Amino acid sequence: MTSHHSTQTMKPATAAKKLGVYLEATPAEFREGVVSRDELNALQADPPQWLQDLRRNGPHPRPVVAAKLGVSISGLARGGVTEALTTEQIEALKQEAPEWLEKERATQAEVRKEAARLKERDAERSRAAGA
Repeated sequence: MTSHHSTQTMKPATAAKKLGVYLEATPAEFREGVVSRDELNALQADPPQWLQDLRRNGPHPRPVVAAKLGVSISGLARGGVTEALTTEQIEALKQEAPEWLEKERATQAEVRKEAARLKERDAERSRAAGA
């Protein structure tokens, strides 16, 4: 009996998300085709120049923008940032340090602190239950 191996493919939007790049900024041949798992792995292992440039300069998708600014995606929306930003625009925002950005960074820090507290509490409970 022979095994039939089908190639796993994904839409360009999914591949762009996995690569951490803004789909609309990718080359047309990337946006118009499908991407196999092997092609995605090759792009990650040895990124072509266009991918290196996009990762370095943007425009970056909102999850990447949020991470670079140290805020949540919701925080970006509350701050009025709804579009992809370039690295230069992100750096300018950091320099300007608008009030909304400082507030969202503080909120994000509290969220992380609470998540760490809950994780530690759960670990304590697990240790106590196992004792």
